[in-house]
Amino acid sequence: MLSSNELNRVTDIAWTLVNQFASQDREVPVEANRGAQIIADHLRAAGLPVQMHQPELYLSLPKTAQVQIVGGKTLRAKPPAFTLHCPRGITGDLIYLPYAGGGTPLDRSPAALGALGAARGKIAVIEGFALPNFIAGLEAAGAIGAIVVNPGVDIHWGTVSTIWGTPELPDLARLPKIPSVAVNQPDGQALIALAQAGGQVVIRTELETGWFPQYLPVVEIPGKDSEDFVLLHGHYDSWREGVGDNGTGNACMLAVALALWEQRGTLKRGVRIAWWPGHSTGRYGGSAWFADTFARDLDRHCVAHLNCDSPGCRWATSYAEIACTAEAAPYVSQVVADVAGQVARGKRPQRNSDYTFNNIGVTGLFNASSNIPPEVLAEKGYYVVGGCGGNIAWHTENDTIEIADRDVLQKDIALYFAAVAGLAQADQLPFDWRLSAADYIETIAQYQAACAFDLTPAAQAAGTLAAAIDALYAQDLPPAVFNDKVMALSRLLIPAHFTRGPRFSHDPALNVPPLPAIADAMLWHQIPADQQGFLRAQLMRGQNRLVDVFARAAQAVAL
Repeated sequence: MLSSNELNRVTDIAWTLVNQFASQDREVPVEANRGAQIIADHLRAAGLPVQMHQPELYLSLPKTAQVQIVGGKTLRAKPPAFTLHCPRGITGDLIYLPYAGGGTPLDRSPAALGALGAARGKIAVIEGFALPNFIAGLEAAGAIGAIVVNPGVDIHWGTVSTIWGTPELPDLARLPKIPSVAVNQPDGQALIALAQAGGQVVIRTELETGWFPQYLPVVEIPGKDSEDFVLLHGHYDSWREGVGDNGTGNACMLAVALALWEQRGTLKRGVRIAWWPGHSTGRYGGSAWFADTFARDLDRHCVAHLNCDSPGCRWATSYAEIACTAEAAPYVSQVVADVAGQVARGKRPQRNSDYTFNNIGVTGLFNASSNIPPEVLAEKGYYVVGGCGGNIAWHTENDTIEIADRDVLQKDIALYFAAVAGLAQADQLPFDWRLSAADYIETIAQYQAACAFDLTPAAQAAGTLAAAIDALYAQDLPPAVFNDKVMALSRLLIPAHFTRGPRFSHDPALNVPPLPAIADAMLWHQIPADQQGFLRAQLMRGQNRLVDVFARAAQAVAL
């Protein structure tokens, strides 16, 4: 834990960075690089060594957009990153699809695509945010364009590419091929009414997409006993000033770096702290570049990664839910109890927030931390957003200095410091893989109940793995031996539970269900009977992969 004097000292420096970023646009690559330099200047002034990487990232920079009603007025709009550049416009009949927005999980339910057939050849109007699963689903259904009606009076920036990081050559076919725009709620309601009346619109989008040199500052604080390290990370690029997303997060990471540097003699394993460019405009391009460039080092030595996004925002006093992989949940709960005096439960991380290290197999903690309590959200009439601690200024021009709160930021600094320092100082990694094994057993049982395919081999393999893990925790092993086995479990089981693609690749920016190799068992009764044979073959192959990885994991922890 930090002393009150030290916490105040590093918070003062962090708050200085928040105020600097409040007047600094980090949306344009050149300005984003200046933001990285400001971070590096603070670190070097305190004596910390900074390595400034300079990757070239493939970015999509939204410029302007509009929706012109045929025979009527032109409405203000925003183009999401990576939507189709279409400055001359595309004209089409509108169709309102109330079932294709909001929380519709098009990325997890292919059967839902059939409901979108009415969009073929038309411009679809949906409600929610400009998200890749929605736009990809509409494009697959044959829509020629999309208008996303945001929930409030402001329009939110977003990104609609399903590609995580820089595309590979085969990925280029998955770049969006239709234009999409976001509009606010009042204009959106007018467009919904127009769609129901059979109206037409022209939508225009302008973007600049290409390769841009970006700065990526990294601080490395070595451990005294091990080459292993904890990775703390978060993005520094933003939409405009982006104070709450993610200027406060950059400041939090700066404060943690300064405090850890002062205590570096107590760290058994190292800490690396990285500030990412290309989060939104590159669809996690910076963290993906880092994962690619340092893949073998991460594989051999990274014990855990912690994402820091949107801490320190006004009214965000709740730590009730913290994203983390299951084995880390008890540790996260203990840190929250110690620092915030609250009871936190872990929740499965979604496929966002620079959770770039699942394919390598690294235990993950946090994406956000403090959030506005539900009762306060209801009192203020706020809808759910993806950052800024729940403030609806997220991804808008309103994410300015008013969104930051020094006292909340200080609590988050203390929280992240405790979490990172605890992992760096612990003799034995505080992860409980028995919880993950129980999660696998429960998931397989759920899938079995939903289908007529026999998942007994997967259930038996999961049971054998659970027994091997129980035996591991029953032994009084030397910490180095125990830690090696825990890391071996991570490398094998996190990819099995969170990814579809191979290691050292990047799954699409779409949510992944638990144990994805057999997750389509949930579709058994949703597809025609004459397609169940295809699903049976898919489940057989997926089960074979799962049984194999469970067996290898059980062998890895055998005593």
